[in-house]
Parts: sequence; C-alpha cells; structure tokens
Amino acid sequence: MQLRREETRPCDADRRTFLEGTKGHLDRARAAADEVFGWRRPWSGSTAREGVWSNLRSADVLLLQLVSDTEVAGRASEVMALVKRHLDRDDPRRIRLAQRIRHIIAGEMTPSDRELLARALDSAYNNLDGELARVRSLRNMLWTATFLVLAGVAGLALYGWFSPSSLSLCFAPEVGAGDANHVDVVCPSMEYHNRPPGTVPSSLALPRDIVTVEVAGLAGAALTVIASLRRIRGTSAPYMLPLASAVLKFPTGALSAFLGVLLIRGAFVPGLSNLDSRAQVLAWAAVFGAAQHLVTRLVDDRAQMTLSELGRPTDAVVDRENAAVMADDGPGPAGPIGPPAAPERAGAGFRGGPDADPDADQDGGPEQDVPVRPPGREAGR
Repeated sequence: MQLRREETRPCDADRRTFLEGTKGHLDRARAAADEVFGWRRPWSGSTAREGVWSNLRSADVLLLQLVSDTEVAGRASEVMALVKRHLDRDDPRRIRLAQRIRHIIAGEMTPSDRELLARALDSAYNNLDGELARVRSLRNMLWTATFLVLAGVAGLALYGWFSPSSLSLCFAPEVGAGDANHVDVVCPSMEYHNRPPGTVPSSLALPRDIVTVEVAGLAGAALTVIASLRRIRGTSAPYMLPLASAVLKFPTGALSAFLGVLLIRGAFVPGLSNLDSRAQVLAWAAVFGAAQHLVTRLVDDRAQMTLSELGRPTDAVVDRENAAVMADDGPGPAGPIGPPAAPERAGAGFRGGPDADPDADQDGGPEQDVPVRPPGREAGR
C-alpha cells in the first residue's frame, strides 16, 4: 500500500529506479513464498524463507529512500533500535547515526541524513541475515550429526542381529568353590543358569542383545532430555535449534550405552568385569545412556550461545578510524559512511541510496550538540 502511494507521486529517473528495485524485491519475495518444494522442503524450505525475508528487508531499505521526510523522521527511532541490536558499538554508521538521531527526529534532517539512515538500516539487516544464517548452519550440522549417529546405531543393531557372537555383550559371573560343576551366563536379553563348564558366553548371545542395550540407553538419554528442558529458553529465531540439540541426545545415548557395556565386557572398567544379572546389564546401559549428557551438554551450550548472540552486537575494539568518527563533534554534514550506492544497482538487489562521491564535500548539517564519548568507551547509547 505504501509503495502504491509512492508510485502516484511525481518521480525522476533516480526515484523511478528505486521504485522498480522495490517492486523487484517484492516480486522475488512473493515468488519464494509461493514456491512448492514437495519432498525438497526439509532442505530448501528454510533457504526460501530466508530469501523471502531478505527481499522484504531490501525493499524496506529502498522504500526508506522514497517516503517523505516526515515518515523518515517517524521511522528514525525504529532504525536506531535495529542498528543498536545488530551493529557493533564502534561501527562508524552506528556512531554517526547516534550523533544525528536527535536532529532527524526533530525534523532537522539533511539529504545526507536519509542516506545515512538507509545505509545503517541496510547494514543492520545484513548483519541480521548473517546471524540467522549461522543459526541455520548450526541447526543443519546438528541434524546431520543426528542422522549419522542414528545410522551408526542402526548399523550396529543390524550387525549384531545377523552376527550376535561377533559383538557379544554376555557375561560369565564368577562362581563359588562349590559351583565348579556349572557356570552362569548373563546376556542383555536372557540369563542362562547351570551351563556346563567351559561354555563360551558369546555362543549364547542373542540377535536382540544389542537392540536391548540400545533401548536401555535411549531410556537413559530421554531422562537427560527431560532434565535439560529447564535450561531451554524460547527463541524468536525461525529455526528450532533447541529441538535439534535435544534430538541428538537420543541416538547418542543408544551409542554410548553400547560402548559402555562393551567396555565393561572387555574388563576396561576395574571392578566391573563381570555383571551378575541381566538387570545389572540393563541398568549400566541406562547409566551410560544418560552419561552422554557429559558430551552433548557442550552442544547445548553452543546452541544457547548462538541463540543469545542473535541480535546482540559484539564488543568490538575501537580502532583509529572509528575513533576519529567518534571525536567528530563539530559542525558539518552527516555524510554517508560506506561505499557509494549507484541507483542503477537498486533493481539488481542492492540496498542503498543515490550515487554520491563519499569524498566530496557536502553542504548543510546543523550544529551538532550531542555529547560525544571519548574513544575507547561505548558510543551510540
């Protein structure tokens, strides 16, 4: 609706270029939203969603170049809030906009202030796109790791099913002096008593032994997932990163249960070389399944850190160039900071303003009365 209103106003070549660029971004966003992916949705759906929002943000930046000065002044506070969330504290565009924001809101706006707002908003949107891309990348890595671990668990179960003696998890508890004429064999799926002396425990292994141990490990992992829910916070990010982190625990628990019981079977753990009953085998499998939290909690911490960095600028160090901008409290224009934006590139998806020489002198710019903090301290707040 706002774009249609702007189309009714008289326009020159530059304004027409911005109008065409805005309509092009909206058309691409509409096409990405209407695309039907079918079976490709799990892989392509999130990328298309990012394309929709990226084009909408690009159209918003170009539209900022078209609206009246009154509307620009009305949106200045919104732009400043986005800049504070997504640009570093010593970013020159954020610093310069903080110096000019009071004049812009008061209606004392120069042509270069509009350009400054557009460039700062464009940079904030670009950083937001990068933050969301990092969240999506970590989500994809977690789902890939879950698939690979699940494939490994399933492969072990199949191998144990067709060759149970090869990965035997059966134990032969030590017998007393009066029981030398028979032996007991304990497997995850069954217990054997009063077997002849010399019976090899692996010969009594059943195809479902490994599956039984992995199920016990899944139960232990499920308990840790429930316990970790208290640490999970909601997020406005479009990707279910906490869910991907939680799902990874299940196949990891099954795998750690198998490896833990196998280590006990190989007398790797002192004092646990022989388990006395099937219940002990399953209990230790559940314990090892829950112990996967010692490893996956690092993944949880990384996921929470990535989500907490969404919309939070980094504590960058002020360099000499930015310090010079921070110290610029004298009268002068609020010139744009960054590479020039040619109008003919707007239709190709570039966010920015009209072509201008960043080194050229510009007139105007009211007296600056905003106090400026010395270099090395936080500016723009």
